[in-house]
Amino acid sequence: MFGDFDINFVIFGVMPYVALTIFLVGSIVRYERDPFTWKSSSSQLLRRKQLIWGSILFHVGILTVFFGHLVGLFTPIWVLDAIGIPYALKQWMAVLIGGPAGIAALIGSTMLLHRRLVDPRIRVTSTFPDVLIMVLIWLQLAIGLLTITQTLQHMDGSEMVRFMTWSQSVVSWNINAWVTVVDVHWLYKLHIFLGLIITALFPFTRLVHIWSGFAAPFRYLLTRPGYQIVRSRRHRPLEDRRRAYDKVQAKRGPTSTTPAE
Repeated sequence: MFGDFDINFVIFGVMPYVALTIFLVGSIVRYERDPFTWKSSSSQLLRRKQLIWGSILFHVGILTVFFGHLVGLFTPIWVLDAIGIPYALKQWMAVLIGGPAGIAALIGSTMLLHRRLVDPRIRVTSTFPDVLIMVLIWLQLAIGLLTITQTLQHMDGSEMVRFMTWSQSVVSWNINAWVTVVDVHWLYKLHIFLGLIITALFPFTRLVHIWSGFAAPFRYLLTRPGYQIVRSRRHRPLEDRRRAYDKVQAKRGPTSTTPAE
């Protein structure tokens, strides 16, 4: 019954669709059920300097890597041929740009992970998903940098074309997409597998705040006109003002001249 079973088919043929489904449906469900958890839960008041440097290095590096992968994998091959970009040149760009960006992201994630695990005040407010997703991202960055050792052995761009073909075949619902990467180096396979795991875990972690980063400009500029943030100048605590107001209400009832303080 299982004589023809191939784990490569499960990981590279089935798992991408499972991970993407969980990613999209899970994000929608979380926003509908728990909208107030749709945040990064910052602890910026603690170890602020380490947070700033770690956050800058991590976010600049990871965004460069992410969009580099997005453009690199999903640009149709015929577009490269049409504008005359050699595969070798694209491969060198991936190494020279993605390599330093990956190193920056790895250093930043190391600082953030160290801060979260070492400081007892931050650790006590951290959940298991918080730590798990940071560890997985750290591993993913480290493995991604290790794949450069294999990439340098195929600077003609042949391996890059295989991953482009696989990625574009997955989104075009080609059931035989997995065959394209079945015999690539195990580091590449592990990198893809871990990326799919992170994608599936996305809706259940603080990573959901990434959606807000992409949607915020459209939400506040197009769908919520007239909103602004106002800082109150009142120094009296809210609870004291509430009790004072309730006391006045109990005596006289609301009038247009009744003070709220």
